Amino acid sequence: MTKLLHIQSSPRAGRSASIAVAQHFLDVYRTKHPTDTIETLNLWEADLPEFDGETIDAKYAVLQGQSHTPGQLEAWKTVVRIADHFKSADKFLFSVPMWNFGIPYKLKHYIDVLVQPGLAIAFTPGTGFSGLVTGKPAVVICSRGGAYGAASGAEHMDFQSPHLRQILGFIGFTDIRQIFVEPTGGPGARDDAVAVANPVAAEAASVF
Repeated sequence: MTKLLHIQSSPRAGRSASIAVAQHFLDVYRTKHPTDTIETLNLWEADLPEFDGETIDAKYAVLQGQSHTPGQLEAWKTVVRIADHFKSADKFLFSVPMWNFGIPYKLKHYIDVLVQPGLAIAFTPGTGFSGLVTGKPAVVICSRGGAYGAASGAEHMDFQSPHLRQILGFIGFTDIRQIFVEPTGGPGARDDAVAVANPVAAEAASVF
């Protein structure tokens, strides 16, 4: 059975433009793929470990080919659990608002836990880094208060979309489709931006 994992990174629930478009995507996806499983991971409710102390020491033990101490092993089990859960999905939907030209810190925290040697990436001296999450498509819904697309004059301020493409490509994704919900700032702008993005999301969902 195919599993789609929706990673939700906005805390604004019903007021969120990225969530609204993601829900429209999922509604269409369900009609096209009625036997598929859909799971939503709300990063604001997820229990993500701090990446310090025994956890970061466990990472460097992996990088250096050393054995884990009992404390490191216990800490690393949590990281492995999060990575295994992520990799258990066959398809991915990310709903991401722009915060201060980048991504919410909860999503950055999740990425920093997930992207680990032997779990999401591999490294060899001869070939360098390679991604371990391969053959799986991703749709990324990016909402932003302003307009940052081509010819907007603000493209250089967009550290949301390029960062997500970079990190997903780094861990192995080659099929990354982005949907933009913009601009959402100002009276009525959010609803207008969602209305424009929804047909794009529906088309993407129908062939995803």
